[in-house]
Amino acid sequence: MKSNFWLLPAILSSAFSVLILTTAAAAPVDDAHIGLQLYSLRNQLATNIPDTLAEIKGWGITNVELAGTYHLTTEQFKEQLDEHGLRPISAHYPYDQFRSNLDYIIKDGQTLGIKYVGCAWIPHNGDFDEQTCRAAIAVFNHAGEVLASHGMTFFSHTHGYEFAPYHDGTLFDLMMAGTNPKYVSFQMDIFWVAHAGQDPVKLMEKYSRRWQLMHLKGMRVSTPTGLFTGRSDVTNDVPIGEGKIAFPPLLHAAEKAGVTWYVIEDESPVSEQQIPQSLHYLETFK
Repeated sequence: MKSNFWLLPAILSSAFSVLILTTAAAAPVDDAHIGLQLYSLRNQLATNIPDTLAEIKGWGITNVELAGTYHLTTEQFKEQLDEHGLRPISAHYPYDQFRSNLDYIIKDGQTLGIKYVGCAWIPHNGDFDEQTCRAAIAVFNHAGEVLASHGMTFFSHTHGYEFAPYHDGTLFDLMMAGTNPKYVSFQMDIFWVAHAGQDPVKLMEKYSRRWQLMHLKGMRVSTPTGLFTGRSDVTNDVPIGEGKIAFPPLLHAAEKAGVTWYVIEDESPVSEQQIPQSLHYLETFK
């Protein structure tokens, strides 16, 4: 019988290659670092907070990001979260509060027990421009330093308009250059980055360690991109893993960049159906 030992090196090499590919396909997303932006269920929360929070917990989610407290005081909403076993990890506040009412944000954040506080929208008339960007840089640097003295981390949430061209780059490049990395972090909303025609993976790599949180959502294939409006029809939000955004390379880039929180946000009118689909997709990376 002819020996096939000579094939062993090739077999082992092939098996090793498969192992590498299989390992590379697994992303570093685990339940402990997945959250849900409650704005995804804003309509449900506006009418029935207890049942909506129970539904979220039933999906296996324990970490949530806030954008308001739905007609309750912060103390009352925190009690509801506690009763349903949900932990607030971060919250969005209006730009004007970061500019002129930091005391409120600090008190609110301490009541919630959150570490991350962020700004999701910089008000502007017409196109976002250099003057508005530089003003925001000053607000963010000051807010970040004050919040850090109270144990909180400030972040700015990308919304697309920041990527308008500026000199050899974009206004977002100006914002990154002007903000103090010690006090200002960023939350990449991958939908809005792609909406502005940017590559989320390259952006993650370019500004590694500046990203602490991500908003995960899918984008419908037919969604127009290359726009700097920060606005899109909410029906363009699709489950994670569907649409035109490639998630495996993005999640690997996020791990290398040091992202701490992966927050699902689904603004579509069918978010209740899509969020469990997104969670199931993320399960495939464990």
